[in-house]
Amino acid sequence: MELYDLVRLREALPEENLPAGMLGTIVHVFHQPQLAYEVEFADQDGRTLSSVALTPEKILPVSASDAGRQPSGPGYE
Repeated sequence: MELYDLVRLREALPEENLPAGMLGTIVHVFHQPQLAYEVEFADQDGRTLSSVALTPEKILPVSASDAGRQPSGPGYE
């Protein structure tokens, strides 16, 4: 995954009030001390709801054509 990629949360982050399946954008890539991504989550008006550093197993890459689909399968609540 790279800077500005669209991603989806695998699991809810209740402490950030973010549900599983929420879409976000990678705004920074950390390589040290381990690989992680700063992901910004915004509302429909583009206002930032939260910006969280997440490890790769917490997110899934999303193509533009899949962005409007509801998540399904293992790993979703």
